[in-house]
Amino acid sequence: MSLAGLVALRPEQGTHYLLPECLVFRDGASAPVELGAKRGKLLVITLEIHRVTEYDGLLVSIWGSADKSDWGTTPLLTFPTKSYCGVYSALLNLANNTALEYLRVYWHVRHWSKSESTPAFGFSVFAEESGSRIASPRPGYPRLVARGA
Repeated sequence: MSLAGLVALRPEQGTHYLLPECLVFRDGASAPVELGAKRGKLLVITLEIHRVTEYDGLLVSIWGSADKSDWGTTPLLTFPTKSYCGVYSALLNLANNTALEYLRVYWHVRHWSKSESTPAFGFSVFAEESGSRIASPRPGYPRLVARGA
C-alpha cells in the first residue's frame, strides 16, 4: 500500500480523541471518554483511517452514556462501512441528549474474501465542537464582503 498523497489530519487544540490512533484486527470498543464542556453541544466526529487490508470493511459507531454502564440499544452515530484510507466526518448533535456524559467508540471488522487473511485497520476517532476550526479575522487582514445581492 502506498502512502503517497495521503494527508493526515492533525487535530486542533480543543479536540478530544475518542480513540487515539490504533491498529485493530478484530471487533472492539474504546474506553469511555468524558465529554466535559462538550456536553450537549454540536460535535464534528472525525474518523481517520490510515491502514486497510484488501477485501475488508470497517464499521464504526459512537455510543453515549450518562453513567458508563448503560450505553443504550442504538448508537448515536454510525459511519457507513469503510474500505479505504481517508478522513470521514459527521455531525453529532447532543443538544437533546444533555444527560450524556460519556462517549465510546465501537468498531466491527468485516472480511469479504474467502482467503484466510486477517483483517487489519489503522484508524483514530476524534471529536471537536462544530465551528472550532473557523478562525476569527486577524487584525490587519481585510474582510471579504459580498456585493450586489
